[in-house]
Amino acid sequence: MPWTDRIGRRIKLRDLHIALAVAQAGSIARAAQQLAISQPVVSRVIADLEQVLGVRLFDRSRQGAEPTIYGRAVLDRGVAAFDELKQCVKDIEFLRDPGSGELRIAGTEPMVAGLIPQIVDQISRLYPRVAFQVTQAGSAAAQFRELRERNVELFIGRLPRSIAEDDLDIEVLFDEPLLVVAGKRNPWTRRPRIELADLMDEPWVLPRPDGFVGTIVREFFQSAGLPLPTKGAIHGPMQMNDALLATGRFLAIYSGSLLRYSAKRLSIKVLPVNVPLRSSPVVIVTLKNRTISPVARLFIDHARKAGTLPEFRPS
Repeated sequence: MPWTDRIGRRIKLRDLHIALAVAQAGSIARAAQQLAISQPVVSRVIADLEQVLGVRLFDRSRQGAEPTIYGRAVLDRGVAAFDELKQCVKDIEFLRDPGSGELRIAGTEPMVAGLIPQIVDQISRLYPRVAFQVTQAGSAAAQFRELRERNVELFIGRLPRSIAEDDLDIEVLFDEPLLVVAGKRNPWTRRPRIELADLMDEPWVLPRPDGFVGTIVREFFQSAGLPLPTKGAIHGPMQMNDALLATGRFLAIYSGSLLRYSAKRLSIKVLPVNVPLRSSPVVIVTLKNRTISPVARLFIDHARKAGTLPEFRPS
């Protein structure tokens, strides 16, 4: 059967909406109740879809309705179709009124503390009514799940160079160093030159060693032939790290982009420690075959400009 007869004329968005409701509710009866329509109507819509596509979309039992592999394929594409329509409405709203819009972003902790606020500030000055929802990302798997489930439009942060995902667009923005930092009251800030080995007995605040950033920090020390410090070695959120640095006792490893935008605010100073290792690149990740919103395009343009700035250098 030609596409125009099978899909263009016979499958409606309402049908997909009902199928999605059945999958989410787990049964035809519960879906009918949630949609405020009769159960026979829901059953007929599902049966018509199965007849048009020539495959069984749901396995029915007394326990409910479970999507088959064919049903899952239809539902996945249905979610994408509704998401594109939602983005279409947002695009029209933005084009009618460029001063409004919404962008949902996920970022790693250093990006949330440094680069993302800088870009949000720049865009909000031009478009004061644009709304941002920023979430701090955890593992790479969680970051990608948020993109695939369309809970966020883009992710910004570090990723391993070797990562490859067929359904994701990954654009490298810049590569930045990791730097040893201390609070401005720390006596090490008065030294003109420091070897990393000299700092091993100092108290440190570090990321969790089993996480992605923790792996990068471990490689940072290994590049100098050193193990991870064990004194202090407190693994906590960045806000706690900032507070401990402010005491003048602790040391930490921070990224160049975070320091570019936040070093003065946090009263942090970079120590003159020369370590050859560079961190993995900072990237922007979006979902392939998903039309991004005008606000997301604005954000990406500003992020690219940040990647052309001179590399952060210790003062």
